[in-house]
Amino acid sequence: MFQTTLYSGEKAKDYELLIKQLDALNEGENDEIAILSNASALLNQFLSEVNWVGFYLWKEDQLVLGPFQGLPACIRIGFGKGVCGTAVKERKTQRIADVHKFPGHIACDGATQSEIVVPIIIKDNVFGVLDIDSPITDRFDETDQIYLEKFVNTLEKHLN
Repeated sequence: MFQTTLYSGEKAKDYELLIKQLDALNEGENDEIAILSNASALLNQFLSEVNWVGFYLWKEDQLVLGPFQGLPACIRIGFGKGVCGTAVKERKTQRIADVHKFPGHIACDGATQSEIVVPIIIKDNVFGVLDIDSPITDRFDETDQIYLEKFVNTLEKHLN
């Protein structure tokens, strides 16, 4: 149903198609785990040069590991800790070109060099974050950020 051969190689255009796929995939679905599981799988097959794609969910005043694609990861991340916790604290996307230069970076996978984290906010409450890691520095650009934020906005609609 969702073949990578559909993508054109034009980054913005391909992200638009990805978001349409996410929307279609979750139409009529209300199970959060199912939605997030398919979303992480969809992103993992779409994005190149990434080594982890997944979600952390806000529970009991901390982020707790949710559905993901990749190696085993840190299970709990505190408020304001690392890139994910900072995204929650600031309620804004964190696009980090070199994680080793980020104060307090939490190294779940030593291969990770760059990271982007997009907070998921539903009805003005933190639901969690989308976290994507890459084994190369400066993997994520402004286009990635814009469209990953749109991807999360589409997710929020289905999780709401």
